[in-house]
Amino acid sequence: MSFNYVKNAGKFLCIGRNYVAHIKELNNKQPSQPFFFLKPSSSVLLPKQGPILVPKGVSVHHEVELAFVVGKELKNLDPETFTNEQALDAIDGYALAIDLTARNVQEEAKKEGLPWTIGKGFDTFLPLSPFIPKSAIPDPYKVDLSLSVNGTVKQNDSTNLMIFPIHKILSTMSSVMTIQKGDVILTGTPKGVSAIVPGDKVTASLSYDGKRIEEANLEFDVEQKPGPYAFQET
Repeated sequence: MSFNYVKNAGKFLCIGRNYVAHIKELNNKQPSQPFFFLKPSSSVLLPKQGPILVPKGVSVHHEVELAFVVGKELKNLDPETFTNEQALDAIDGYALAIDLTARNVQEEAKKEGLPWTIGKGFDTFLPLSPFIPKSAIPDPYKVDLSLSVNGTVKQNDSTNLMIFPIHKILSTMSSVMTIQKGDVILTGTPKGVSAIVPGDKVTASLSYDGKRIEEANLEFDVEQKPGPYAFQET
């Protein structure tokens, strides 16, 4: 498996508000069931492909997450009978991801009742590690996620804090749209999100049961995004 295996996913699906402390830090309401959004493949940024780009007038927040790659087609799963064991069997492998969010763009969209697409979909807004073999993460609830900005740790928590487990995530998603082999699903971010600006350096890592997985090490410079876009209220 390679970079291309992850980058060429048909869909990138992201669970929102899946950690209680993160919900509280943004003053959001805790959902009663999983909800999700999509990010475009053009937002994927792989290691050594260049910097994270901050659009003009945009407050960009980092959100480190565990992602997994789906290994089989899933459709209309019964939430009452689909088990955690079946969910883990449907996973082909993992990746470390950073879901970058244009926070002021997203907040304006929420206020106006508009889609989140722009706030989540800028180029470079999905830094992604290489594919991590399933054998390296036997239990996805024993993963520690960490992200630092300029050497200062901002996020550092365990996936055992997820509100909705993976089988609930998959059953919910599959009731809406067919989950296809190769799709990548992000499982939510823990607390500690903060803004990044041009000139920053962002690093992220993933550990399993206390041991760092080298394939998951991410390091990106942050620069200003070129081009005509500049944030304006709708």
